[in-house]
Amino acid sequence: MEKSTSPREGFSSGLAVFLAALGSAVGLGNIWKFPYLTGANGGGAFLFVYFICVLFVGIPVLLCEWYVGRYTRRNAVGAFESLKPGSAWKGIGVMGVLASYLIMFFYTCVAGWVYFYCFKAFTGSFASVTANTVEELFGQVIGVGTAGKSFFSKDVLSPIFWQVIVLCVVGTGISMGVRSGIERITKTLMPLLFMLIIICDIRALTLPGAGEGIRFLFHIDFSQITPAVVLSALGLAFFKLSLAMGVMITYGSYFTEDVHLFKTAGKIAFSDTLVSMLAGIAIFPTVFSFGMEPSAGPGLLFMTIPLVFSKMPLGAFLLAAFFLLTSFAATTALLSLMEVPVAFWTEEFNISRKKATFLNCLFIGLVGVTAALSVDSSSLLGGYKLWGRGFFDFFDHLSSNIIMPLGGLLIAIFVGYFAKKDDVACELSNHGSLQNDTYVSFFNFVIRYVSPALLVIIFLNTIGVISF
Repeated sequence: MEKSTSPREGFSSGLAVFLAALGSAVGLGNIWKFPYLTGANGGGAFLFVYFICVLFVGIPVLLCEWYVGRYTRRNAVGAFESLKPGSAWKGIGVMGVLASYLIMFFYTCVAGWVYFYCFKAFTGSFASVTANTVEELFGQVIGVGTAGKSFFSKDVLSPIFWQVIVLCVVGTGISMGVRSGIERITKTLMPLLFMLIIICDIRALTLPGAGEGIRFLFHIDFSQITPAVVLSALGLAFFKLSLAMGVMITYGSYFTEDVHLFKTAGKIAFSDTLVSMLAGIAIFPTVFSFGMEPSAGPGLLFMTIPLVFSKMPLGAFLLAAFFLLTSFAATTALLSLMEVPVAFWTEEFNISRKKATFLNCLFIGLVGVTAALSVDSSSLLGGYKLWGRGFFDFFDHLSSNIIMPLGGLLIAIFVGYFAKKDDVACELSNHGSLQNDTYVSFFNFVIRYVSPALLVIIFLNTIGVISF
């Protein structure tokens, strides 16, 4: 096919590309899931495995998506239609759009919790918090005990209210466009996120007993590396880079022609991992210093952290800073997810960006409310199940464990075996202006043989065909 040359809004510079892509990759998973998995699966040894997985799965699939996006200058569905007109390959793009919807159905709910805690922190509500009150507060935001209550009761509407606030913030940013919205917001929030997390790190490292938390996070014990740990690292490397959800194809379509894709991919992978480790440095020394349980799971972020920070000197300020940076991470990730269906609607159905944004926010809100009201078994919709899972868990499982692994595998196969090699090489070398033939050859080998094999293992494991 001829490369698209139609006028289209895009990012203004390589720095804008880097910050926008990093904003997509950095999310709530960085602030809790990554440090928790690292500490629970061998510390430094897990990090070593993770880095290998990023190199052989994360970065290659990321480059595939950027190639598809920048070469076609189309949305996730239109891109594959441009490359293989009339073929079933555009189903990869459809899967990406579907994955972005499913993730937003429950992710807007979790982001709402973060916004709620950020509001509480800034209004001083955690000043005299206790273990009981912080548990009650978390129960309030997830709708515990609302089964049987009226939909319009205060307890039921509370989680919905914060989910709507999230959609209003994200929708406003998306409606402003690529440069005035996504680019401007990420240029502002990402540096602030780094600054706030460094402040939290400095305070955490000065606490008594902080060294125990650092050892928990980075201790190297290769004996803990099992097949299950490797699979955990492989899945984390894949999902944390926002792959197979249409995001990086869409963002790639906004890249300037001079963006060095290999270097940018490496910077994104490194910076995303750095944010995760910095989050771990902020969390675990604090938890160990106050004798809290580091294996508290997701509740650590919403129950243990407020309790711990409330006991510190300057704790109110640090707690506000912590949840502010968490809200930044959630917002930038949602901006990238929302852009996927908005770009699809505006290009494929020829409707305005503002209208597409409004309709998508409305749709996500209407379906997402089922996730907000089904987090706990005692929530209003907690008793309703889809294939044995509540709405919240169903949306998470279907996107993370089924659609994304399969989508990533198909993207690797498409670029490795069905895309024109000359077109791929041309895009990765910026039309021959970069002398990177060795990198391109290595990429071709990995994406044809290594990445598909590893992704097949992930997919078969997630659907239960094989088990480790």
